[in-house]
Amino acid sequence: MDLPAILTPEGMSDLVFWVLIATSFAGSLITVAFGIGGGALLLAVMATLVPVTALIPTHGAIQIGSNLGRALMTFRHIFWPAIPMFAVGSVIGAASGGLVVVNLPAAWVQIGVGSFVVWSVLGTAPQGVRDWPFLVGVVSSFLTMFFGATGLFVATYTKSQKLPRHDHVATHATLMTVQHGVKSVTFGLLGFAFGEWWAFIVAMMIAGFAGTLAGLLLLNRMNDHGFRRALDIVLLLLSARLIYGGVKDLWANGPW
Repeated sequence: MDLPAILTPEGMSDLVFWVLIATSFAGSLITVAFGIGGGALLLAVMATLVPVTALIPTHGAIQIGSNLGRALMTFRHIFWPAIPMFAVGSVIGAASGGLVVVNLPAAWVQIGVGSFVVWSVLGTAPQGVRDWPFLVGVVSSFLTMFFGATGLFVATYTKSQKLPRHDHVATHATLMTVQHGVKSVTFGLLGFAFGEWWAFIVAMMIAGFAGTLAGLLLLNRMNDHGFRRALDIVLLLLSARLIYGGVKDLWANGPW
């Protein structure tokens, strides 16, 4: 039976919808169980299936639901001193990024997303930002306007607090809820038509919440070494595909 048209934005097949729903579930489960990675996985998969112009705004809105659900379910573990200055920095960073992002060609977005996910897997954030929530908020929120999944960057600050695992998950989820919320408001002010995507976004949020529930059950029960390695391989392969697609487009059509 075909899905209701409201759930599938123009051009999206039922198969793509279900693949994205499954990825939203898996991404939330991964982030809860392993602390990081689900947002980048969702972004990488969405970037191969969702129009470039809608990729970052819809990913951010979906991540609000995923992270907010996780934050509410681990509310008593949140490290509150991390939140206020990060929130202020996020507003400044998103506003600054919003002045630039609307003029960025689609091919550069693909290359940027792919490169950022590679960096998320292989790299580390600069040492100087780890104890500065305001600076982390500014830089990560500026970057998220282009690349979407800056969870690893934010996690370097969270990890620097040496929090217990549940506290890390709760605090990181709260910081990312703030960041994606600010980003979504900014894209709305820039004119992105969220109304065309609202039913799809809600469905993805529900799938993400289900993944959060499953991830919480697994949080203290899994040996994650092998799974982390497999996840890194998947992310690198998807990133290579994105970078190749962007370079191919630039080669065919020019840089601008």
